[in-house]
Amino acid sequence: MLKKCFLLLALAASSSFAAERVEITVKNPSKMVRDFEVVEVPMTGIKNAFGADGFIITDADGKELPSQLTGNNTVLFQVSVGGQKKSVYYAVKGTPSRYEKKVMGRLFTERQDEFGWENDRVAYRVFGHGAAVGYDLFNKSTSRLMLDYWYASEQDGEMRSVCRKLRDRGQAELADKVYNAFCYHIDHGQGMDCYTVGNTLGAGANALVNADGSLCLPKCYKSYEIVDDGPLRFSVKFTYPEVEYDGKTVMETRLITIDAGTAFCRVDVRYHEISAPVTMASGVVVHNSNPAAFVVNKEAGYLGYEDLGDGSVYNPKYRKELERQMGRIYIGTVYPKPVSDMKFTDYNSGIAVGHVLAYAQVKPFEDYTYYFGSAWSGNEETSVKSLRDWEALLSSQATVVRNPLKVTVKVK
Repeated sequence: MLKKCFLLLALAASSSFAAERVEITVKNPSKMVRDFEVVEVPMTGIKNAFGADGFIITDADGKELPSQLTGNNTVLFQVSVGGQKKSVYYAVKGTPSRYEKKVMGRLFTERQDEFGWENDRVAYRVFGHGAAVGYDLFNKSTSRLMLDYWYASEQDGEMRSVCRKLRDRGQAELADKVYNAFCYHIDHGQGMDCYTVGNTLGAGANALVNADGSLCLPKCYKSYEIVDDGPLRFSVKFTYPEVEYDGKTVMETRLITIDAGTAFCRVDVRYHEISAPVTMASGVVVHNSNPAAFVVNKEAGYLGYEDLGDGSVYNPKYRKELERQMGRIYIGTVYPKPVSDMKFTDYNSGIAVGHVLAYAQVKPFEDYTYYFGSAWSGNEETSVKSLRDWEALLSSQATVVRNPLKVTVKVK
């Protein structure tokens, strides 16, 4: 009986000292303001404070912030921190609200095995068939998630049937106008698809480098696994078919992560079945239409390109008119760690004159991390209207990835 009383007293004492909140301090080591950046906080301290109880994240004034639990035992939320300053947030007991998703991704069976992903600023896809092995992109001029809508409209069987019937009746011009009204290659006020990949790295993919300096282009992905699914982060792991490289059979995996509020995706590349470092290149294709509009900055860790879009998908009758809406597409890659080289390399694929590439050594059993991103001059919500604007954003992103926010957790 006495033992039981001591046990009850101990439990009562421990509960009286239970944490009311956990203080999360986010420090910004850089001089630039970091607005709406997603920060990742280990769950250990929070779990120790609240046990199995639910919790929410708040700002310093107690306002709840959207958050997300990840598969690697962390919690995500967006922060704003001034240059070389700190901001304080809290984890407190509570039931999280239902948050609006700012990211998404899925397999689009409507288009065979295309896999697309997006956030509130950019959208991408990869192909699981054919010769298009790099990253393809959609231009967005809205913060809404658009891929579901674009694919549904482009694959609308009823509308396509109407177009066929009109052509059968000899009304080809009317059929063209109907198709133009729902085609995602045309901007209807929220963005469009006017970028071409082909047998290239496209908008930021990577490839092994052969001994002669040529690219050992990968094949299209063969399988995928969704790791995180919003509302603030989406990540997917792609596995690629084996390729013959330097007399060995090499297999590649890529974990692609996109967070809310950024124009950039993170990719973690790993090569399997290698016993020594291999040379990898990553970057963007340089199309025939704009062969010299690129920038490289090896020291700062970024490269970029101004793409003019591809009007070949348009009916020649409307091409001149529709090409005006393509604007300028800005593409680039950013590197957290120094690269061994960065340069333009020739690559004549019919649609392209080459790639702008960064070269690095990838070690066995280790991930190699870099970022790829894009912007569109037709998006009035951003300030990227020229290659100079884009280079400024690339420089800022390089500062971000080379100066990560510092997080400390303290039980109050």
